[in-house]
Amino acid sequence: MPFLGQDWRSPGWSWIKTEDGWKRIELYGNELGDNNNGIDLEELCDENKENLFTGNVCEVVAKKRKKDLYNNNTKSQFVYQEKWIYVQKESTRERHGYCTLGEAFNRLDFSSATQDIQRFTYVAKLLQLIARSQLPSLSGAAQKNYFNVLEKIVRKVLEDYHNPRLIKELLQDLSSTLCILTRGMGKSVLVGNINIWVCRLETILNWQQQLNNLQIPKQLSNGMTLRDLPLDMQNNILYKFSDACDIINLGQATPTLHMLSEDRHLWKKLCQFHFAEKQFCRHLILSERGHVDWKVMYFTLQKYYPKREQYGDTLHFCRHCSILFWKDCHLALLFKDSGHPCTANDPDNCLVPVSPQHFIDLFKF
Repeated sequence: MPFLGQDWRSPGWSWIKTEDGWKRIELYGNELGDNNNGIDLEELCDENKENLFTGNVCEVVAKKRKKDLYNNNTKSQFVYQEKWIYVQKESTRERHGYCTLGEAFNRLDFSSATQDIQRFTYVAKLLQLIARSQLPSLSGAAQKNYFNVLEKIVRKVLEDYHNPRLIKELLQDLSSTLCILTRGMGKSVLVGNINIWVCRLETILNWQQQLNNLQIPKQLSNGMTLRDLPLDMQNNILYKFSDACDIINLGQATPTLHMLSEDRHLWKKLCQFHFAEKQFCRHLILSERGHVDWKVMYFTLQKYYPKREQYGDTLHFCRHCSILFWKDCHLALLFKDSGHPCTANDPDNCLVPVSPQHFIDLFKF
């Protein structure tokens, strides 16, 4: 038997008592009041003169138009500020469903993490891995959130000049993936209109052009500079770097730093940090004097083996609770807060730092 009215399982309308009697509460009236003060129900119904709506039908159409206008005027369709999520890979008697990569990306607060300098590199690397292989697996809302987070990262680099080389690599991988998906594999692998993806690709190309034209201004300071530091302190600064490109770029600042950046022991420490000793034996490169050329060895080894990843802060996974969360180190020290509602006797022993690749692997079923 078909339903002739509203579904009896629905919660019904919300009502409020006024001086003139009971009036029904509009669903989107309070949420959209600030952005759409000029929108009137009658005006929205009068806009479409070809079709006439009466009663509840007119209200449904008006609400839908309000909702569409609200979604178009906002950057993100869903706003989450959650610090932890439950990672569920299968249905149980207590829980049904599972958590996907797109849902995790939406619910975890990656937008605020881009403003944290310790989490910035972690988020950028995660976006790069998603761009290489996981972009079609994201839902439409997750893809929209992905580009919103990417826009915040690009703006931060343009304003603060923070790690532009990493973001250039991210945009290059993303543009290559979009070109393959839109041209080589067809339109069916992407969620949404193909024109939206063409506009996104044009935006990415525009960001690449802005980063290529980025000029870091020279800071004028009357105080002590890097070249004024003692030789031992400059050498110690170079030993703190874990990226070869940063060492080479810093060596171009002054002749003294260039000499220190060519030190054999510095490149030996860098090789030992990123690669194992067994890997050294397979790719030994000797100089003309018979010594091991550690600088050439480093760039040779990185062609065959992955480098060791290092991040200031990462997501953590609790093996006891199966919860993925951001851990606040300050709260953990002050209040002994584990960062999530853990039921283990010793929560610290259950925590595992999650690399960007591990984050993606958690949601491979």
